[in-house]
Amino acid sequence: MAYIPRVKHSAFLCVLTISILCSSILFVVGCKKEETAAPPPPEVETVKVIQKDVPIYQEWVGALDGFVNAVIRPQVTGYLIKQNYREGELVKKGQVLFEIDPRTFQAALDQAKAQLAQQQARWVTAKANLARIKPLAERNAVSQKDLDDAVGAELSTRSSVEAAQAAVEEAQLNLGFTKITSPVDGIAGIAKAQLGNLVGPNMTTELTAISTVDPIKAYINISEREYLKVRESNPDPEKIPLELILTDGSVYPHRGHFALADRQIDPTTGTLKVGSLFANPGNVLRPGGYGLVRAIMSVRKGALLVPQRAVTELQGKYLVAVVGSDNKADIRPVKVGERIGSDWIITEGLKPGETVVVEGTQKLKPGMPVTPKPYTPEAASAQATPPARPETKPASQPAEKR
Repeated sequence: MAYIPRVKHSAFLCVLTISILCSSILFVVGCKKEETAAPPPPEVETVKVIQKDVPIYQEWVGALDGFVNAVIRPQVTGYLIKQNYREGELVKKGQVLFEIDPRTFQAALDQAKAQLAQQQARWVTAKANLARIKPLAERNAVSQKDLDDAVGAELSTRSSVEAAQAAVEEAQLNLGFTKITSPVDGIAGIAKAQLGNLVGPNMTTELTAISTVDPIKAYINISEREYLKVRESNPDPEKIPLELILTDGSVYPHRGHFALADRQIDPTTGTLKVGSLFANPGNVLRPGGYGLVRAIMSVRKGALLVPQRAVTELQGKYLVAVVGSDNKADIRPVKVGERIGSDWIITEGLKPGETVVVEGTQKLKPGMPVTPKPYTPEAASAQATPPARPETKPASQPAEKR
């Protein structure tokens, strides 16, 4: 009876030993697999710190306006019967733009001329009477009263002639105002009155507007501090070359210059309105547009440049990931200067030729090994562009059978 349990106990120990050995073998194999599956160092895109002389720009948003803007309004009241220009095209000074029905004004001129002729006839009679009475008065053949009446009649008729002459000139002016001409050379805008409309000096809107756009003005608002800084560094601001960046990002091919400044600083905004002039051959630029006016204020010698994407701002501090010769990352604080295009000037914290990380900074820690590769801006811009949405089939089209 005692022998059978000992046999069972020995078998149990054998099974337990085999299980422990199998578990140990599986544990060792699993550890080896985990060791072989360790991830490689992360790939990061890097560039070298560049050192070169760079111009320092100052930029302002500019609003384009015509060099001269003439608002065309009628000076007499009448019905509009003609429009003699094509909207949006160049017109010359003195060119007839609109015509008002002249018949009423022609009749008024004829009536004024008739009244002038009548007053001139009376003046001729009064002068003849005075010429007859003067010799008689010298011989006391007529009374002094007769002489005084003759002198008074001549003076009265003369003033009537002058008044009638002024009425004729006024009527002629009003008749001339029925032909509305351009006061300047420039581009004429869209007409705001239609043929047949009753127009006059008291109408709420103008007939049209004409702008001289070559050269064209670009108004900017600069702060009082910027104004004082420009005046201090440049005694003659008109000699500062200006560039104009258009809304499509292109640089306007013609340089400009400062031309005028307002008489006072706006107390509500603390800015001064300044006008600049740009040549505009072909009238490409038009009033009402916007652009970025850029001035070269100075040149920074031996500036260190890195892409803006390489700089991380954290709680008011700027950080850059630097890759050393041992391919290990180092997170380094830096001081930044002006932005030059897509680059940033680093004033402190980097040396020329050092390697900085542009893409992949967010996954780095100090001392972490990395696999650097050259930074390609084209690939970065492609990653920033969202993928196109897949085409969806119309609701009426049945789904394909799977």
